[in-house]
Amino acid sequence: MTLAQPAADMPASAALPAAVTLTVHVQPGAARTEHAGPHGDAHKIRLAAPPVDGRANAALIAFLAEAFGVRQRDVTIVTGASARRKIVRISAPTRRPPWL
Repeated sequence: MTLAQPAADMPASAALPAAVTLTVHVQPGAARTEHAGPHGDAHKIRLAAPPVDGRANAALIAFLAEAFGVRQRDVTIVTGASARRKIVRISAPTRRPPWL
């Protein structure tokens, strides 16, 4: 996923799309929650939360909401709720994470 670069005289937030769709590969039970780089055509996200009772999904949503500057309700797992590979939609991002 790539985002358009803003024009020199345009604020950075003005060039952000209305929604961003990411393919992620999650690794629950990691030492800390972080973006770990590319994983094939996906972004690998390490999650400190265990894959029990939806805790890893909640941690993923919280991590992506913080990274994109949105509320957690603006982050939706479109597919893969019970899988490591997920497609996630972020509505109305206000910032671009440095790893994107």
